[in-house]
Amino acid sequence: MTKENIRMRAASLVSRMTVEEKISQLLYNSPAIERLGIREHNWWNEASHGLARSGMATVFPHAIALASTFDPALIGKIGDAVSTEARAKYNNSAEHGDFDIYKNLTFWTPNINIFRDPRWGRGQETFGEDPYLTAMLGVSYIKGLQGDGAFLKSAACAKHFAVHSGPESLRHSFNAEVSEHDLWETYLPAFEWAVKAGVAGVMGAYNRTDGEPCCASGKLMQEILRDQWHFDGYYVSDCGAIRDISENHHFVETLPEAAAAALTKGCHLNCGEAYVHLMEAYEQDLITEDDITEAAVKLFEIRHLLGEFEEVRPYSDIPFDKLDCAEHRELNLTAAEQCLVLLKNDGFLPLDPDTSCKIAVIGPNAMSVTALEGNYNGMASEYITVADGVRRVFRNAHVRAAKGCNIWTANKNDCSGFTNMISEGVAYAKNADITVLVLGLDCHIEGEENGIQNAFFDGGDKKQLALPPTQMELAEKVCDVCENVIVITLAGSAVDLGEKLTSHARAIIHGWYPGAVGGLAAARLIAGKYSPSGKLPLTFYRSETVLPPITDYAMTERTYRYFTGKPLYPFGYGLSYTSFAYSDVKLAQETGEAYEISCTLTNTGSREGIEKVQVYASYTDSRTPVPLYQLCGLASVKLDAGESASVSVKVDKYWVKAVLADGTRTEPDGEIVFHVGGHQPDTVSCELLGTVPAKLKSK
Repeated sequence: MTKENIRMRAASLVSRMTVEEKISQLLYNSPAIERLGIREHNWWNEASHGLARSGMATVFPHAIALASTFDPALIGKIGDAVSTEARAKYNNSAEHGDFDIYKNLTFWTPNINIFRDPRWGRGQETFGEDPYLTAMLGVSYIKGLQGDGAFLKSAACAKHFAVHSGPESLRHSFNAEVSEHDLWETYLPAFEWAVKAGVAGVMGAYNRTDGEPCCASGKLMQEILRDQWHFDGYYVSDCGAIRDISENHHFVETLPEAAAAALTKGCHLNCGEAYVHLMEAYEQDLITEDDITEAAVKLFEIRHLLGEFEEVRPYSDIPFDKLDCAEHRELNLTAAEQCLVLLKNDGFLPLDPDTSCKIAVIGPNAMSVTALEGNYNGMASEYITVADGVRRVFRNAHVRAAKGCNIWTANKNDCSGFTNMISEGVAYAKNADITVLVLGLDCHIEGEENGIQNAFFDGGDKKQLALPPTQMELAEKVCDVCENVIVITLAGSAVDLGEKLTSHARAIIHGWYPGAVGGLAAARLIAGKYSPSGKLPLTFYRSETVLPPITDYAMTERTYRYFTGKPLYPFGYGLSYTSFAYSDVKLAQETGEAYEISCTLTNTGSREGIEKVQVYASYTDSRTPVPLYQLCGLASVKLDAGESASVSVKVDKYWVKAVLADGTRTEPDGEIVFHVGGHQPDTVSCELLGTVPAKLKSK
């Protein structure tokens, strides 16, 4: 079925509607039009890391955790699993005539904003701070969700377009000011690649970008998205963003004017209620019927592509038992294992899984299901917390668990559960041979706009990278009474554990929000059931004091690409239980569009392991502003101890071109140097890991 045929069918259907009926279809909760055989359709659905908000489904690690896998192919498999579960659930809902919110196949995911500041609470929904990594993982997830058949398996939607990453407390009125250089080098590439990959939808952000509301922006929506990138999908507002155009941005005065401004710039669908005012806008000659018709036709193109109007609905043979099936559970554990990042290990790990020692699992996230889920999540049929995982893996050990403290409130006692807090946690640690200290945050305090305002949090954003004092008090007291401490942090961003805890801990694992089986993955890592391979998708700074204000969208001194200070843990960093050596690194081929870099990779350790091959570009004698380093190629390679393999990495020239002040990409002035290894070529990474990536000149 061709796009032309789809558009003709959609246009024919819309031509039989009245103006009022067309307008009704531009709301996310579109009503049925029974005389035309059109059922109700609620466009709002979420699938950031699994089918969300509609009951039981596989809960995969959150997006920032998935980014730590550095593995686009794995993320593609997860996208395919999510869309399979979506079709299974949709088939059941359709059979019962249930087309309510979170029941249809139009997913407002992935979030491909750049996580430029670790204080941003919604950064957990993204793929990290790097444009290349975000683009590659975003494209893979989109393709997994949408499938490769004649019909869409589900419809992905790239959000939030564009230049959006906090602050949460100001998002409805904030104006993000950005240079053309930073716009095109950092904030737009992931969206451009999503459009190239055929993403079905794009969601506009709440904020303004350089003065224009993102849901009524001629520059973003018309000049860039459609004219330059030839986007042919649908555009949807973030929820309530069109109302913001008048009420918070004061870009126009009235809601009819706000609705008209959005529609005429190409916002086809309104999440919110502002488009109920489109009839007023039409009667005031602010919009034409052609404007309304074009939007309605675009939306029905998507519904046709999903197979809604087919006599035999595509993917209708996917059964309900694909939900939470054994195959998806196995994939979930694989993802959870590969997303965990081992930040420190003084040789204490791995532990003997047959040990009979006393293990205390202490901390506010030790038994927390919420800290497994993150936000925009589904409901798993089974959760395995860190305490659960330790009990399952270390079956001969004597395992005790305690909360120890709240995440941030300083209460010494949790009255709702009559739970002794710090004193109990310290007592267990004192009587243990090993303490697994599970700290961090959760989505109730770190995440989307939540109204929380205190010394630590600002509407979902963090004010500081250090953990709240109540956790640090617990941690330091545990260090005073237990020699062998393993720290696991469950949080959506970088966390500063402080000097005492960092130096005392025998090992530190950053676990993000690792999904329903994240606790099992963490315990298996501790026991050496696999070798860790996760890499940091964002820079861990020593303090928020080295960062510009969160309201500053310039990239100067932000992310590994422009930060000139010394990070605590660099982007791309992560320890392993084995080691890898690179040899015969060479430029195998160069075409007009890409470089091909090859090497021989050898597992020189004593364990099976996965190496995340990373290729970075740096530049010599460039007169154009360029990053210190730019990730531009990836490969994930699994090798047995002593095994070697030939590895080939394609580097698209898009990612190594210099971006001029006007935003155009061009060949850099100087020479390109490629760095090939298991980490970034910066000094801190080389010191921490004891290896230096191989250098390769492009000419």
